[in-house]
Amino acid sequence: MSNNALIHPYSVLSRDENTYVRIVSGNGVKLTDEAGNEYIDALASLWLCQIGHGNRTVIDAINAQLEQLQTYNTFEPFSNGPAVEVAEMVRARSQHPDGRVFLACSGSEAVDTALKFARRVQQRKGDTDRQIIVRRTAGYHGVNVGGTSVQGGAAYREGWGDLMPHVLEIPNDDIEPAAQLFATHGERIAAVITEPIQGAGGVIPPPTGYFEGLRRLCTDNGALLIFDEVICGFGRTGSWFGGQTFGVKPDIFTFAKGVTSGYIPLAGVVVSRDIADLLEADEAKFMHGYTYSGHPTACAAGVANLGVIESAGLVERATHIGEKLEEGLRALQADGMIESYRGLGGIWACDIGRDAAETRDAFLKRGVITRAIGNALAFCPPLIITDEEIGQIFDRLDDALRATAA
Repeated sequence: MSNNALIHPYSVLSRDENTYVRIVSGNGVKLTDEAGNEYIDALASLWLCQIGHGNRTVIDAINAQLEQLQTYNTFEPFSNGPAVEVAEMVRARSQHPDGRVFLACSGSEAVDTALKFARRVQQRKGDTDRQIIVRRTAGYHGVNVGGTSVQGGAAYREGWGDLMPHVLEIPNDDIEPAAQLFATHGERIAAVITEPIQGAGGVIPPPTGYFEGLRRLCTDNGALLIFDEVICGFGRTGSWFGGQTFGVKPDIFTFAKGVTSGYIPLAGVVVSRDIADLLEADEAKFMHGYTYSGHPTACAAGVANLGVIESAGLVERATHIGEKLEEGLRALQADGMIESYRGLGGIWACDIGRDAAETRDAFLKRGVITRAIGNALAFCPPLIITDEEIGQIFDRLDDALRATAA
């Protein structure tokens, strides 16, 4: 039995709280624990802190909003300026500058909202039997009931009992099974959901032409294409959104994480103008929303954060970071220290040929935070990271790999 009050996510619940690394402060790409140890945050907290820790512009914007209006709901008939502004900023930088934006608090909420949108659209069209959601192997879409149901990893779905019905899966590396699925079930498919780059599944970019194929299948069969941009959004792939990087326009996309760099939770869903037109076609009330949808302080953080990303050129910076990360990974592969690597922009992973947890722990002891996913180590640093700091990551990774080599 554990005496811990706090349940940690994705953890062994019997683990003693005293064995956790307790982070107490952050500045730039560096974090410090309660013992005074310093770490390079090579995971950007959890794929999200684009502007780094301790940015005064965002902190000051949050404080100013707290002094004026901390919180109020945006249910009809109420609104607030930061919610309106951040929604406009997000859509203006997206592939749907004339679309509409729904605000939530987390990527999990955004995904469940997107799934409801997809089914509602088909209902509004009169296709009442069109309810199937298609997921990809290794996809990750949060942990609410809808997101859990469309996870591409079985371990995330197991042990919870019955989940959402009408979900089918396609491989993440071959478009032909998707075509076969549409040939069989096309009249009943409401949407396909996919990440531009699969993050928690192992940092897996799509095969060449895969998204173009999905887009074509959805268009030809009356289904919607949903991009889960929770990790890829806000510069991570070298564009504002992953769909732009891959040149494929989804009908709906979700966002979270990087919209505020995690300073305060904020998330949302963007729908195309075509979908908005359909949803606006009558005066029926939209029966969906969260208590904190459009939370003014979270939205003020988003406005300030997007301004920092733009003024600091961090979207463009991601491409340079990708070049430096690939350079370091290529050198490690040439030295026989890793088996392979993959990634794009500011998100990469390397396969070390064995379970990566031990190496992750050794890396942590050497002052770098990363994530182990099976045999891979994942890297997703803040987009403010310097070339020198990237060099430090690889020096310490080389040492950690040698220390844990079989």
